[in-house]
Amino acid sequence: MPTAPTVVLVHGAFADASSFGPVVPALLDDGLSVVAPALPNRSLVADSAYIASIVRQIAGPVLLVGHSYGGAVITVAGAEENVVGLVYLAAYALDEGESLGELQGRFDDPALAAALVYKPFPQAGQADGTDVYVDVARFPDVMAGGVDPELARVLAVSQRPLTGVAFGEKASTAAWRDRPSWGLVATSDHAINPEVERFGYSRAGMNVTEVDSSHLVMLAEPKTVVELLRDAVRATSA
Repeated sequence: MPTAPTVVLVHGAFADASSFGPVVPALLDDGLSVVAPALPNRSLVADSAYIASIVRQIAGPVLLVGHSYGGAVITVAGAEENVVGLVYLAAYALDEGESLGELQGRFDDPALAAALVYKPFPQAGQADGTDVYVDVARFPDVMAGGVDPELARVLAVSQRPLTGVAFGEKASTAAWRDRPSWGLVATSDHAINPEVERFGYSRAGMNVTEVDSSHLVMLAEPKTVVELLRDAVRATSA
């Protein structure tokens, strides 16, 4: 019998693991093992190390799935030996030595750029850091088109922010170079320019799917996401 990988779902900025809510039950019903950790969103270096530590504690193969900023995280954490594949959902697929800001800077800014809010937070023994949020009033349009409006209202006020430092940190490796990878482009994405997604996926030689969806594609088009993950699971089952 083939051994299916454990599916590790890594959420992005301005969201949390509940953003995979419609996807998880379908994977569990398929008999798959699923882990959906809470990403700290403190820095690319620290977040990648955190996800790598979770991957190392899983016995057997792992399929890493990253949404948005989570794509940058799995690009680095995916270098762990038991990672057998990577799936990018409306995500940043960085190259080694590249930052989020550098990749995004090659293309026109999305609507998100004008909707960001910056707030300080204390750090013990050092200067305050900067947390980045999406303006609550803009969140449904920028992040959650096609998502149930009542849910979008909840998501807007329960954001997990991303620290500003994460935008400038460079990926220490690019795991997609030697692992099979899949990329989903959200063609109506207002948080990441879809051309950023296409460029990163094409550069990596990924299997690419496109869907007319907003940034939170797991909530707006969960069936498409589930089918893509099933394809990746089948392809990476040993």
